[in-house]
Amino acid sequence: MDRERLHRLLALGFEKGASDIHFQAGCLPLYRFNGELVELRYKALTPADTEAIAHILSEGSHRGSIENSSDVDLAYEIPGEGRFRVNISRERQSYNIVLRVIPLTIKSCDELNLPPVLHEIASTQRGMVLVTGATGMGKSTTLAAMLQEINRIRKCKIITIEDPVEFILTYERAIITQREVGTDTPNFPAALRAALRQDPDVIMVGEIRDAETVDTALKAAETGHSVLSSIHTSDVVATLRRLVSFFSGEEQMQVRERIADNVEAVVSLRLLPNKSGTGRVPAVEVMRSTRMIRECIRDPNRTFEIRDHVAKGREHMRMQTFDQHLLDLYRANNIKLSTACDAASSPRDFATQLALEGDASCTEEGEEESRPVELEGDGRF
Repeated sequence: MDRERLHRLLALGFEKGASDIHFQAGCLPLYRFNGELVELRYKALTPADTEAIAHILSEGSHRGSIENSSDVDLAYEIPGEGRFRVNISRERQSYNIVLRVIPLTIKSCDELNLPPVLHEIASTQRGMVLVTGATGMGKSTTLAAMLQEINRIRKCKIITIEDPVEFILTYERAIITQREVGTDTPNFPAALRAALRQDPDVIMVGEIRDAETVDTALKAAETGHSVLSSIHTSDVVATLRRLVSFFSGEEQMQVRERIADNVEAVVSLRLLPNKSGTGRVPAVEVMRSTRMIRECIRDPNRTFEIRDHVAKGREHMRMQTFDQHLLDLYRANNIKLSTACDAASSPRDFATQLALEGDASCTEEGEEESRPVELEGDGRF
């Protein structure tokens, strides 16, 4: 496996619209499309192939030798084509490589079919905004779109702290500094503390992973900065509970106060197959801070009420629950009924709402299944 052949395999990912590419010894190259893994009709990779791929991808990286590490995360770029977030790991004495495809062009919130309220949320001048969801649900893409929105409309200083740097932001109106954990700074908390001395207006933390990062991010919000970050949680209520759970029992009431005072919005994402099976559309839950929601965050016995306040805040605050947005997507003919029912946070309540409004039942059948993409090698590989 040489560099030219590897680049052709990677370019196929851009060309066909893959979200991830997998190289594993004994397997055909695998590409993920719309959540489904598809094999390339090429040839099974050998241990020598995956070792060569690992060495090519890690050349010039300052994030540690692959020979001395069981796992390495890094970024790789093909000039003029795009970038990849790369994970290289060991598996039965061979290398296992997974690449997340990162296009060079940052799409806008509108191009990503995200709710228009994200334009307002992106313009938040202070406080914390969290983008949440499972792996591969579009958190990094959404954060990049929001940062690009800020860059387009506001003269300010943006600092990003990422592991590794993914989307490259180019100057429009903002001054932009992008720092990589492991290369430019030892960890997220250290970079956050340093950022507070670098005159930022907006700080983006790639991921919240521990109590120290939560604490430092909250301090940044408390001192008047706008802080954007992501966290692996399924919805708004789970996000708030996760933030609190990073801390010990005796700290949690104080942390609840700080979260209530500083979290301005939570945006939770679920990517769902569209009705034709040719792509995915985002279902989005949006919480924005109100007096009632702040009171529910402060009181652990009232956390469960937050979803109801989100649902009631749809008209005046443009908030929405997952189930409200799923109903919108189904009525707009963007997703199948079965997809909406399977993705609902409360399937029973969702089915009841369908029945009350005279829509079809979640038990309705007869929808055709979409066929996965098929890939063939063309002899160039």
